[in-house]
Amino acid sequence: MAGKKQFDVDTALDAAMVQFWRAGYADTSLDDLSRATGLNRSSIYSSLGDKDSLYLRCLDRYAARYGGRYDQALSGASEDPVRAVREFFEVTLNRIADPEVPDGCLVAQTAMAIPVLSPDIAARAVEALGVQQARLRTALKAAGVVDADGLAVHFAAVNQSLAVMSRAGVGREQLRAVVEVSVGALSRAVSGV
Repeated sequence: MAGKKQFDVDTALDAAMVQFWRAGYADTSLDDLSRATGLNRSSIYSSLGDKDSLYLRCLDRYAARYGGRYDQALSGASEDPVRAVREFFEVTLNRIADPEVPDGCLVAQTAMAIPVLSPDIAARAVEALGVQQARLRTALKAAGVVDADGLAVHFAAVNQSLAVMSRAGVGREQLRAVVEVSVGALSRAVSGV
């Protein structure tokens, strides 16, 4: 049928997201996107947008997919903030261990490339980092944690560093040790030690 899309947009977006995640914005060409999605250039442009628009869609898709998991992990923070933050970090550790997705984090990777990205993409990366801090801050404040603001910034930074470290080949045991230091600090803060 003329004019009818012959592909699943969600599948194509997932493939593009993984391509950008694996290679980064600058090192992903339209040919790479074409190979990853199975679409020709004109189909990419007409259905998914130009490279910047497609990257923004992929970044939003990534943030929504993992953001929901982070929200779920932190949902019990008012009862047990230590367990909730541990579960928050587990979302990242599980993503890092997932053989179906690239190492690292698309948001962290984007943030590190801000100097060479368009203002729109740079702003979206900063926004995604801010959302993660806000999610942590809200959960810690709901639990009555002293210095929820400072701890939220710290935990968001640790979370992003886990992704960067995993991309550099740091093993799961070392990443877990980093998490334990942060969770231990929260445990001491909550118990007033």
